[in-house]
Amino acid sequence: MSLCKRIIPKLDIKGSNLVKGINLEGLRVMGNPEKFAEYYFNNGADELIYQDVVASLFGKNSLKEIIKKTAKSIFVPLTVGGGIRSIDDIKEVLESGADKVSLNTAVLKKPELISESANIFGSSTIVVGMEINHIDNNYFCFTDNGRNNSNIKVLDWITQVQESGAGEIILTFVNRDGTFKGPDLEFLKKLNKLIKIPTIIHGGFGNLEHFKDVFNHSFVSGVCVASLFHNHIIKNNKINFMPNDMGNLQYIQKKEGKDNLNSLEIKFLKDYLIKHNIKCRS
Repeated sequence: MSLCKRIIPKLDIKGSNLVKGINLEGLRVMGNPEKFAEYYFNNGADELIYQDVVASLFGKNSLKEIIKKTAKSIFVPLTVGGGIRSIDDIKEVLESGADKVSLNTAVLKKPELISESANIFGSSTIVVGMEINHIDNNYFCFTDNGRNNSNIKVLDWITQVQESGAGEIILTFVNRDGTFKGPDLEFLKKLNKLIKIPTIIHGGFGNLEHFKDVFNHSFVSGVCVASLFHNHIIKNNKINFMPNDMGNLQYIQKKEGKDNLNSLEIKFLKDYLIKHNIKCRS
């Protein structure tokens, strides 16, 4: 029996704020991450991903308190990434309430950390995030929230990551992030025979067809979405915003009406997928 496909909101965190940018840059404050997380939990999210987007600047993950608050009230698996550099960092994040950790910069610099952490915490706990960008007909892995090119080719890195014992991959298309143009389907075709572990696709989702096309690849176990889901909350006034959350409301006012804001509700997406014979948790 095939496993249900997972729908996973991604919450990028800077300080105490939920933020969102384009191509992982130009971050705009969206509001209180705890309010968004609570809405997603009640709306049918299968998991949540928290990413500290400035952790690389400070060399540590600063989400411990947010993780603790989220884990007390939201009962879906929680993956946390950003600034996690060592076994001690992983232990601290897991003890705060995370179920999985997402590693990127640290393991590109020290690949053996994958096998070391998998042996200690179990493969299912260790996720390798890949921020990938297209350069000269190749995709390369980037570090530090998509800022720096590691010069490691994605296809080579996927092979090494799987052999090292990672339990899951999160593949982020940096050049598609926040654009609503959809992930690179041609590149995904190259991964059909290569990827053997659960893989989540993130970056560029803009309409229902994008999701259906991505889930046509059997190795894809889930999708990770930010802008479409965040915009639905703001556009439809689904949560009460505080005065310091006004940035997102001003953003909408600059648009030519709310109807032009790309948005999608989790439940609506799942209904669509089920109608197209894509198995997911309703």
